[in-house]
Amino acid sequence: MTKFKGCIDIHSGKVKQIVGGTLDTNSLRTNFVAEHPSSYYSELYKNNNVEGTHVIKLGPGCDEAAKAALAAWPNHLQVGGGITDENAAEWVHEHKASKVIVTSFLFVNGGKEFSLPRLESLVKALDNDTSKIVIDLSCRRKQVVDPVTQEVTGTKWFVATNRWQTITPLEVNKETLEFFAKYCSEFLIHAADVEGLCKGIDEDLVRALGEWSPLPCVYAGGAKSIEDLELVKRLSNGKVDLTFGSALDIFGGNQVKFTDCVEWNSKQ
Repeated sequence: MTKFKGCIDIHSGKVKQIVGGTLDTNSLRTNFVAEHPSSYYSELYKNNNVEGTHVIKLGPGCDEAAKAALAAWPNHLQVGGGITDENAAEWVHEHKASKVIVTSFLFVNGGKEFSLPRLESLVKALDNDTSKIVIDLSCRRKQVVDPVTQEVTGTKWFVATNRWQTITPLEVNKETLEFFAKYCSEFLIHAADVEGLCKGIDEDLVRALGEWSPLPCVYAGGAKSIEDLELVKRLSNGKVDLTFGSALDIFGGNQVKFTDCVEWNSKQ
């Protein structure tokens, strides 16, 4: 059943909401910078039983804030951003993350080529416990061109790495999700093209994830009203969860109330 999932995005050591497609560019757009520490949000999610919340480190200088968030609700928060086979076990065992979230580590050659050996190494580092792994297949739309006529035949979603700036050849589709499902317990998928814009979700992607994903799946990107929870529930047949960012009042937004999201969860 579709539920609201929390997020704590950390950039340069502070909780922020950023327009996803501008991350690591010269035109970085920030919607919100928190006055409260990361632990404040952990406690807020804890007190309202918002399980499955993800803590995302957006670049360097975020480790201490991430550790503080995890310490406020041990073994209940997921952590992502810079996760590798060398530090995954530390985040789980020492800093008490419930799961680690991984994307860019799984790609080599400048973040463009998927590496199965790296994925297998990550699983091994966690003693083959795939329940501790979330694979982030955040993606961007890309036009598909007919190789013969050179005409645009539509768009598909491709995994984006390096803070969503590098679009890989790996398509997000049923086959991809079924393959990765053997190595994790959950998917996190940001629609990077609409992330932080508060102009609506990628309905086509949500519908597709509901059809394709064999595992629990959290969608993020563009959610702008409490009605989006019902929309995601309908489009995905209740198989996809939703997270709110910039639209949420606890992150400076005026379109979605945190208390309404908590109430939604209690009714599910």
